[in-house]
Order: sequence, then C-alpha cells, then structure tokens
Amino acid sequence: MPSQQIVETVKKPHALMQKHSASTNKMVFMTEEEIFDKLVTKSNPFRKIKQLINFSELVEPLRELYSDLGNTGFDVEKGFKALVVQYWEDYSDREMENAVRENIGIRWFCGFGLTEETPDHTYFCKLRKRLGAKRMADTFNQVNEILKGYGLFGNVFTFIDASSIISKTHLWEERDKAIEDGAETLNNTNVEKYAADKEARWGAKSKSNIWFGYKRHESVDMRYGLINKVAVTPANVLDFEAIGGLLPKQGMVFVDKLYDCKSADRQIKGSGCYAATIRKNNNKTKNRDLDKWRSKVRMPFEGVFSKQKKKARYRGRVKVFMQCVLEALCHNLKKAVTILPQPSMIPITA
Repeated sequence: MPSQQIVETVKKPHALMQKHSASTNKMVFMTEEEIFDKLVTKSNPFRKIKQLINFSELVEPLRELYSDLGNTGFDVEKGFKALVVQYWEDYSDREMENAVRENIGIRWFCGFGLTEETPDHTYFCKLRKRLGAKRMADTFNQVNEILKGYGLFGNVFTFIDASSIISKTHLWEERDKAIEDGAETLNNTNVEKYAADKEARWGAKSKSNIWFGYKRHESVDMRYGLINKVAVTPANVLDFEAIGGLLPKQGMVFVDKLYDCKSADRQIKGSGCYAATIRKNNNKTKNRDLDKWRSKVRMPFEGVFSKQKKKARYRGRVKVFMQCVLEALCHNLKKAVTILPQPSMIPITA
C-alpha cells in the first residue's frame, strides 16, 4: 500500500516543504520560492510584469514617506504592488484584502510570504492618501520611461481625446433642496452647494450624452495604444481647454471636431506638432477626404477611451485624477504584457 504523503510548511522567511517520496523513500525539501514556483502558473501576467519592472528601484523615492521609528508596517513596495493589482483587477478595498490573503499568485507578486500577515482593507485607503496624486503621477511617468526603453512608444502619432467619469447618476434630493432654497433648478452655478462632491459638474458630449462628474483627458501614443499623459477636469470644461498639458513635443496630433478651434490649433502648433484635426462641417478649410483618412488612422485606438471605467471611485478632482493615473498605469502594463515577447520562464525568486 503506497505510503501517505506528508507536507509540512515551516513558518520562517524561507519556509521549507517536506514530503515523503514513496518511490525513493527519501525526504525532499522545497524552499518557499520553489513552492511559489510550483503554485503560480507560468501564464500568470504578474510573472512577466515582475520581470519587466524593477519595483524596488521604482518605489525608492516613496520610501522617504515612512519613518524608521515606531512600529514596523508593511513595506511600501508591497503596498504599491497591491495597488497595481487592485486597479488591474478592479477590486474594491475589501476585495483586495481578500485577494492578497487568499490568491497565491497575488500574494507572491506583492511580496508576501506563505504565512506572512497581509493588510486589511483600511490599509489601502491610508496608502493612497500617503502616496498622493502627485507622487503617483511621477511613478506613472517613470513606468512609461521604462516602457519607452522597450520600444513601446513611437512618439510620431498622438491621439488626444476626453471621456466621461460619472460621479453620481441622479441628484433628485439635491434638486429638491435647491428648489426649497428658492432656486429655479439645480445647475452648474449652484450644484456645489448641494452635491456631496463639490467639484463635480454636469458635462455633455451631445443632447443625449449628459452626465454629472468629471472628464478624463488623455494622450495616447499611436504605436501600440499606450497612454502617455492624463488630466482630469470637471465635466463642464470643454475638451480643447485641457489640451495644453497633453501635447507631445513632436509629431502629428489627432483630435476630433471638438478641438476644431483657433485656440487648439495655436497650442498644437506652438508645441512643435502638426494638427491632424477632423474639421467641423461648417469649417471652410475642411477636406473630407483628408478627414476620412484621419478617422481611419485613429480608429484602432478609440477603444482606449471608450472601454475605460466610467464611474468615479472617490470624491474630489485630485482623488479622481489619482484613480485615472492608476487605471492608465495598469492599461499600459497590460499592453506591455501582450505586446512584448514572452521571456524565458526562470524560477521565481523572492
């Protein structure tokens, strides 16, 4: 009768797994790294991300936010990786708490040992607050520089557009309160007095596309569709008014009819770029054949904007900006995993 296999995990930084082999009658020891290597599938995308990005160097500027005094908390590298996973999978804070505790691949990627304690849901909110939108944007730019080193940015054609972020779907209570106070209706001139999100506004792309919240403005490099720059404004800000901070330093910039104005043309030209603007029908300089070609060139990249999350996770423009930066970061990493050749599957190391 075959002997029963015995598996024992020792609670040490490098745990050992001991099993009894029926065929050789010898004891085989496995390190914690070898256990992870057995359990984390070879196709797991976080394997490749860990090989593409040196997270220790990436988060080094963030370590200054923590003191060497007091109780020892979770390392910022583990926390940042957890944020990447959270936005990669679109987890809430509570879902992320469960994922990093129960999912062996996520536990390994974030850097937690087999028996190591993992953070609860309150940790992620505190971490985002400590990191802040500015530092997160700087980290996003650092990741883009790394991806540029892999040749994922062409810096020739750039597509700029805006998409909606909905803060709240209805404001009936706020409207009733405004009417009680003597206002005829609730609009962008008085909504900050009644809405929970004081910076959100109504915006419209058309008569049928109206929302309350913000606009996400992005520039997309048209080599592979990676996001280069991100900006967030209240929804009532016109698209062309935010173009200045999104422009590259060279190449051709593709924009739609909402950017067909002298102000946008002047800013594009001033940045050293050529404007590939789809002109309005009443523009005397409109060339329909040229605009048809421009639409065809940019069409493969329109999904970058249309498929993004439309709901604001947080209140306030700064927090929504941080959300958009993290979503853009994960978008670029997903593209990198798909585009770049699969590296050799080397054994996992801590």
